[in-house]
Amino acid sequence: MQNEVPYRIESVDNALRLILLLRDRSRVGVAEAARELGVAPSTAHRLLQMLRFHGFAVQDPTRAYRPGPVFADLGLAGRPGRDLRSVVRPHLEALCAELQETVHLVVLQGTAARFVDGAEATHGLRVGSRAGMSLPAHSTSGGKVLLAQLSPAELTALYPRGLPATYGPAVADLAALRRQLTAARRLGYAVNREESERGIIGVGVCLRDSAGRVRGALAVGMPTARCPNSRVPSVARALHAAADAVRAGLDET
Repeated sequence: MQNEVPYRIESVDNALRLILLLRDRSRVGVAEAARELGVAPSTAHRLLQMLRFHGFAVQDPTRAYRPGPVFADLGLAGRPGRDLRSVVRPHLEALCAELQETVHLVVLQGTAARFVDGAEATHGLRVGSRAGMSLPAHSTSGGKVLLAQLSPAELTALYPRGLPATYGPAVADLAALRRQLTAARRLGYAVNREESERGIIGVGVCLRDSAGRVRGALAVGMPTARCPNSRVPSVARALHAAADAVRAGLDET
């Protein structure tokens, strides 16, 4: 039995209890979290959103919360060896070999696209791995395709003061971003044309498990010199094929 602490910071205590709940149950709804903590649903929602912002949780299309990428980073995953990164890694390597381009696994972390893992191409002229980095979601292909899965209200809540300034020609206002996200939903993929780095084009598709829950994105980064617009659809098809191949494995994470 654990010793009772002499005093508790209630919000910290509740956040830590939620982290343990996510670890043990793998999927937690707002009402369930509120019951477990003995707090109002609005309080549970705010706590879960904060965990989501810091990468401890991700939200699926049913609005339930699942363990986020930080669980894998810290070794907190409930099934050792079956975290998101380990399931996707072989498919990243296969896709990298097929396309001869650098491929990443990306998750949405607040307004940032977090590059969880990457397989780097071997060309002299190539996009380097960004594994471990975070970039503004609205300026990356993986980030955009994940933003496209949010509802209009969720997108507005994510950017209450509009879009942050970024390098280069990235969209500068929320209305323009909404148009890009509409196009991404229609096409089934998102494109970043030199919006995060000069001379780089990216293509990203959504990664879902067999229940349709969003688990992240697969994104390819290529030098613009090797990717005319005519190549983009074939790259997107290869990404979709890889996403289909990894789908069943995601049910085990």
